[in-house]
Amino acid sequence: MGFKCGIVGLPNVGKSTLFNALTKTAAAQAANYPFCTIEPNTGDVAVPDPRLTAIAEVAKSAEIIPTRLTFVDIAGLVRGASAGEGLGNQFLANIREVDAIAHVLRCFEDDDVTHVANVVDPIADAETVETELMLADLESLERRSTNLRKRAQSGDKDAKTELALMDGALELLRDGRPARELEVAPEDRKAFKMLNLLTSKPMLYVLNVDEASAGTGNAISERAAKMAAERGAPSVVISAAIEAEIAQLPTDEQTDYLESLGLEEPGLDRLIRAGYGLLDLITFFTAGPKETRAWTIRAGTHAPQAAGVIHTDFERGFIRAQTIGYDDFITLGGETGARDAGRARDEGKEYRIVDGDIVHFKFAT
Repeated sequence: MGFKCGIVGLPNVGKSTLFNALTKTAAAQAANYPFCTIEPNTGDVAVPDPRLTAIAEVAKSAEIIPTRLTFVDIAGLVRGASAGEGLGNQFLANIREVDAIAHVLRCFEDDDVTHVANVVDPIADAETVETELMLADLESLERRSTNLRKRAQSGDKDAKTELALMDGALELLRDGRPARELEVAPEDRKAFKMLNLLTSKPMLYVLNVDEASAGTGNAISERAAKMAAERGAPSVVISAAIEAEIAQLPTDEQTDYLESLGLEEPGLDRLIRAGYGLLDLITFFTAGPKETRAWTIRAGTHAPQAAGVIHTDFERGFIRAQTIGYDDFITLGGETGARDAGRARDEGKEYRIVDGDIVHFKFAT
């Protein structure tokens, strides 16, 4: 399991350039005019994790298989999208299909790249997009609430729960606040998710800066980062132009190029970590002579459900999980050394997988 992250923002902020760099493809057309992205472009990318190589070396694996995640490049939004302006209806429909939102904000000046509002102001841009999403959610909830209220008044228990969540979200939206700020009890989270609200999706801000500011950011990105922090959202400074250049280089040249720019890693790595944190995702591994493989699950996932990510039969027939922590696996020389040292644990159905666990599932066929 990975996650699907929608890349959104106003036209000409660098969404498609970033998408092309992240996926190392030319699937998305990057051009200097609005709506150059008309259909959502989807690309799967490998999640970089240095632990994979280390585990494979110890396990003497013939192949390394990283986990993957999906980025969706979505058409640029403009003011009035909630009422169908520009490609608004399409934008809103596409964003409903993603798990999280990477909101690209333009934090660079360039007279050769037009801005839809003719001024570079990432905070105003963020407010434009958020407002359109809130207006769309308001319209959706108000349209649905009448029938739901009737069902709740007739004694439908599920309708009462859903209505309480809907009313809470409506109160926030009418106050100009996104639905993600609603405090939802653990037992109601599934029902809340079923409302499928645009502003309930977790969001991070991608601050797209000029090449010279890739390592440190600039005055514009600093203001945008402050805005993100005030909203309780993570932000990542990236130069989409540099990421595009890195994507074209052979792997063995990328490190030298990054060092010449004062960067320790590609922006993709930072974006993935931010996305993982946003969705509360962790990674566990399976390892053997054939392959070392990474798997992504949500934090707190029990062992049988983690086994089900590999194959549904593993979950149905789950018996136990032999689990070794990453540090123990590396320092003790793999499964045999960890077992001899008493560091290989047999865990049952109530065990919650920990990030970095190397797991061998036992199941009945």
